[in-house]
Amino acid sequence: MRRQVIIRVLLFVFFFSIGAAVLSGSVLCDDLVGYYRNKQQLRQSAELLERLKALDADYDALLRQLEDDPNFVRRIAPATLGTEPEDEDTVYPQVTAQQLEAARKILTAGDEKQTEESGVPDWITRCSRPPQRTALFVSGAFLILISFICFAPPDAKAQEGQEP
Repeated sequence: MRRQVIIRVLLFVFFFSIGAAVLSGSVLCDDLVGYYRNKQQLRQSAELLERLKALDADYDALLRQLEDDPNFVRRIAPATLGTEPEDEDTVYPQVTAQQLEAARKILTAGDEKQTEESGVPDWITRCSRPPQRTALFVSGAFLILISFICFAPPDAKAQEGQEP
């Protein structure tokens, strides 16, 4: 008799906890989607902040070099303005438009991949659709009802009738 009570309690706890989890998940589905989207936006903002800090550090280093080296402007002017360098003894490589386009694609491929990734897991996206959400709510409610109906403790009168 004691073994049956323990099995009943374990089955009640098992079915009730699954039903409660499914029921609460279907009710809180919109909040979960909002949570994951906010988490993704926070991650993107942190990455943008790090890029801005790196650009700021590069800009500060460039300003320091401009202050320290008076010939720095003369050296970077051809690259910045697109003019031909004045050094006669130096050969500079010429880059074709195709090579520049290939390099641009490679550099921007990582950024496009990062923007395509969604922060919301697929199972939450599927569960947030109205038909699936309703089905989850109903199934969770039925699991809770089944756990109360089938695994409730037996009545005291029924136990008295069974005992010899």
